[in-house]
Amino acid sequence: MGSDDYLIFGPDDVDLSRSPLRGSIGEPTFVLGAFNPGLARLPGGNLLLMVRVAEALENPVVAGHARTIRWTPEGYVLDRYPVGSIEMRDPRQFALKNALPPQLGLTSLSWLLPVEISRDAREIVKIHYDKIIAPSASYMEYGIEDARISLVGGSWWMTVCGVSAERHCTAMYRSVNGIDYEPMGVVLDHQNKDMVLFEGKIGQKYHALTRPLGEVYFAYPEESPYLGGPSINLAQSPDGLHWKPLDAPGIRPRKETSSTLRIGGGTQPILTPEGWLLLYHGVERRDAVGVYRTFWALLDRDDPSRILRQEDGVPLLEARPDLCAGIAHQMYLPTAVVFSTGIADAGDSYIVVSGEADLACRVSHLPKSRFA
Repeated sequence: MGSDDYLIFGPDDVDLSRSPLRGSIGEPTFVLGAFNPGLARLPGGNLLLMVRVAEALENPVVAGHARTIRWTPEGYVLDRYPVGSIEMRDPRQFALKNALPPQLGLTSLSWLLPVEISRDAREIVKIHYDKIIAPSASYMEYGIEDARISLVGGSWWMTVCGVSAERHCTAMYRSVNGIDYEPMGVVLDHQNKDMVLFEGKIGQKYHALTRPLGEVYFAYPEESPYLGGPSINLAQSPDGLHWKPLDAPGIRPRKETSSTLRIGGGTQPILTPEGWLLLYHGVERRDAVGVYRTFWALLDRDDPSRILRQEDGVPLLEARPDLCAGIAHQMYLPTAVVFSTGIADAGDSYIVVSGEADLACRVSHLPKSRFA
């Protein structure tokens, strides 16, 4: 790969005969997307992508019913919903008509596939099917999504989003070698997601980005530079498992930018001479999904609630449909999406991994001078 911006892993690279669903689901399935990878540098120097594999039914509608996949302790099962009772504006999910509060169903179930790549992120070394992380508790009965990995205190901490009818939560995993992960349970409750741990403690405490969601937000006064809506908050913990939100607000969407719908954490914050560097996503309202772009910010090394820079004008990364030209027939989103999920130091540059179009894993080599 001669380019510094390319796809490294996609749907056609997944062997579904090794899927955790195979023991229970006889129906044919396909990979809707292999994307949004967590990123970790392994002890030997190679990199690990923790790829989200969204697996969907080839025939989701049978006999007038839409079908979804759900994990149970006994195995995976199919649930049925009359097509007349649902509406679909987003190809990734459907909504129950007239349900208050709003209730959704997913068109796929996600699990995590560890993919080892070379230290320069240009070649696949090994796909670790023997280390798949699949749903294992009721709070993730509809899937595990969007891993983020941070190396803190000699351990790799991985947050995931657990999806279920019980809650839409953040769960934690921990590893002593970067590739074998032990589940630690729920750490943030309903609709508090995009949790990303800082790669290092501050004042002997773990710190993390969070992004609570909700149905209602209050308006800022007219003269405020901020927009109401989902924003990036901060939390701290004595042990990595018990978290208290910081009183001060974190990164908020600002008026006169393209991030008019929401923002959320992206890559794990890493310490640089200038402060904590983080990449985050900003979403512009458009159609049902919105346009996702990557921006960046710099936080004070001792007090991360102090925002030193928030670069939300010119995107650091935008979606590149040309990268997906070879798999364009598999694209399904109506708008452009890039969703950055991991960063690694590579000397004079950073290796940034992202989900491209909710379809494949993208690698971007960005010179450090870009953040000057």
